[in-house]
Amino acid sequence: MAKISNLAVIEDGAIIGENVEIGAFAVIGSEVELDDGVKVYEGAQVKGKTTVGKNSQIHSYAVVGNIPQDVSYKGEIGELIIGENNIIREFATINLPTLKQDKKTIIGDNNYIMAYCHIAHDCVLGNNIILANNATLAGHVEIGDFTVVGGLTPIHQFVKIGESVMVGGASAVSQDIPPYCLAEGNRAKVKGLNLVGLRRRFDRSDVDALRSAYNKIFRSNRSVKESINEILSESENEKVKNLCDFILNTKRGIPFEREKR
Repeated sequence: MAKISNLAVIEDGAIIGENVEIGAFAVIGSEVELDDGVKVYEGAQVKGKTTVGKNSQIHSYAVVGNIPQDVSYKGEIGELIIGENNIIREFATINLPTLKQDKKTIIGDNNYIMAYCHIAHDCVLGNNIILANNATLAGHVEIGDFTVVGGLTPIHQFVKIGESVMVGGASAVSQDIPPYCLAEGNRAKVKGLNLVGLRRRFDRSDVDALRSAYNKIFRSNRSVKESINEILSESENEKVKNLCDFILNTKRGIPFEREKR
């Protein structure tokens, strides 16, 4: 049974699932769907054509599903989809999409979005991501599973960040960051593999294969493309292939300085 404060504002048309909790002065718009077990805390707003998956939490004064911050936006209708078991903390903002791509802003499952974070229009986030306080995503950013973005870090529009990446706090990301890597600085550069994160999730054989591939790509005197072509001809490791394919397909480039072994 839903537990809704008498001081909450629920517009006609909103769909409220089982065991939903909505606090005082929260606002739920007419096109919103809250799945079972969702909690919306005091003063939070969920607006627009927004779906929030099971057991997600939207904490006080977060604003989810507001119109995009885009001067070309003319009121087109897009959709915000938020998956299951997400935690969205105080004063975070997540915007509806524009019509420039697929008309959706998408947040996967099991993400932790800390206070004052901003996720702009048309962003696509995977699963098990952590955005620390004040991480700021511009439009059309994509982030892979199990990535951590440190606090006070802005990410430029259209940037892609692969899975299992660690981005250090107070970095400024303007180019693509390959999967499994560690990046930091202003402007952020790839500094190595995210070994702490990788060792938590992957077998030693995968970590060793990624380490070997990383050294060939970023620490040899050969060109990146030449190194990757050699790696792909020799390795059957799927994670190594993911790393190489990401680098080959980047549109914004990979920020790194050639390292010497």
